[in-house]
Amino acid sequence: MRLLHLLILFASALCASCTSPMPPDEVPHVLFVGNSLTYVGNTPAVFAALSRRGDHPVVAEMIVEGGATLSQRLKDGSVARALSARKYSTVVLQERGGDLLCSFGPSSCEESRQAIAALTALAKSGGAKVVLLGTYQSMPRISVALVEAESAAAGEAGIPYAEISNKLQVLQKELPETQWFDPDGMHPSSNLALLNALTLFEVLYNTEPPAGTLIVRAPIYGTSSGLTSALTLADAPPPRSDTRLEISYGADEIQSLVSGLKSGS
Repeated sequence: MRLLHLLILFASALCASCTSPMPPDEVPHVLFVGNSLTYVGNTPAVFAALSRRGDHPVVAEMIVEGGATLSQRLKDGSVARALSARKYSTVVLQERGGDLLCSFGPSSCEESRQAIAALTALAKSGGAKVVLLGTYQSMPRISVALVEAESAAAGEAGIPYAEISNKLQVLQKELPETQWFDPDGMHPSSNLALLNALTLFEVLYNTEPPAGTLIVRAPIYGTSSGLTSALTLADAPPPRSDTRLEISYGADEIQSLVSGLKSGS
C-alpha cells in the first residue's frame, strides 16, 4: 500500500507540471474591423487557423460589411460597443480600398486617417494591440502610392502596418499562374486571403508562419455573403446556406507564397 501511495504522489507531481490546454475563456480574442476585402475568403478565419497551427491560439471575431469604411464603424459605435463588452488582445483594421488615396473625394482620405487614429485610441484604451492591414492596387504606380498612404496613416496612429499591395506585386511576377482575385477581378481570392493571414502572422508574432497543410473550417465567403455590420465570430454559421464551409491550403501552396516573397524582396 505504501508503494502504491508513493506512485500516486509521483504521478500527481508529474501531472502538475504538464502543460494543459488553455481554457476557452482565456484564449485571446482578435477583432477584425473592415469590409468585403476582409470577409471575401474570410481572412479572419484563415488567420485564426494559421495562429493555432503556430501555437498562438486565438478566437477571431469581425465587424464587416460590404463597402463599409472605418469612419462608418467609428460613427455607428459598433467597435466601441464590442470593445466595452469584451477584452481583445488585438484589433485589426482594414480600410475600404482606395479611401486613403482620396478615391472617393478629397475628404475620404482625411476621414480615413482620423478614423484609424480614433479607433486605435479606443482599442488601446482597452489594452488591445492594433494593426492596420493593408489593401491593394493592381497598377504598380498606384500600388506604391497606396502603400505610402497606408504606411503614413499607420505611423500617425502609432500602430504596425501589415503591407499587402507591394507584396502582391512581387507575387504576381513570381507566381504568375496563381489566381489572386475573385472572378469579379477586384475582391481577394482564397490565395490573397492567405497572403493577408501570413502577413499578419509575421507582423503580430515576429516570426515566420508554420509550415505544413492548413485546414480552415469556417465559412469561405464570396462577395454575396449575407453579412451585416453585426459583430460575429469568423467561424460562425454563415447567413447563406450555399456558402462554402471549409478550405484546405496545401503545404506547397503556403511554401510557394513564403518563398516567392523572399525571392522578390
